[in-house]
Amino acid sequence: MSRPSAAQVNPSADQADFLFVQTANAMAFNADASELVLHGISPTTLFFADRPERIAGNMKTADFVPFWSEGTDSFLSDPPNADLSVLENGTLRQVVVILKDPRIDGDTLRYTATIIDGVMPEEAVDVSIFIDIIGMPLTPLSYAGARRRFYRRAYL
Repeated sequence: MSRPSAAQVNPSADQADFLFVQTANAMAFNADASELVLHGISPTTLFFADRPERIAGNMKTADFVPFWSEGTDSFLSDPPNADLSVLENGTLRQVVVILKDPRIDGDTLRYTATIIDGVMPEEAVDVSIFIDIIGMPLTPLSYAGARRRFYRRAYL
């Protein structure tokens, strides 16, 4: 009889680094308050992991917001970088930010955003945000434990 592996004994030891994608109809940025407001945020946040896991799926955006406060390695203790991308007159504008303190109210999502690189537009339409958490020892989906298999296959 063979001994079980560490992953079999402790399924939460399995790790994968996930990237998240959020889209919105429009955005506004208040530089004085460092507030990024996403209007018409999609009700779903996409996620995916690269090799070796190659997991992809989506979850309710409202369920994504608590990742800033749940778990020992949450976004609260290590806020993620993100790439905010918009098209302006056919030209791609990208701004790298650190996202903190998400607040959702209906289809409006607000973040405190610190600009790392680029020039943030005051307003834009057709917004995509690519949230990068590569390098975190645990991912928010790891906190789901056994529910992680459900995330792989379903919309929540």
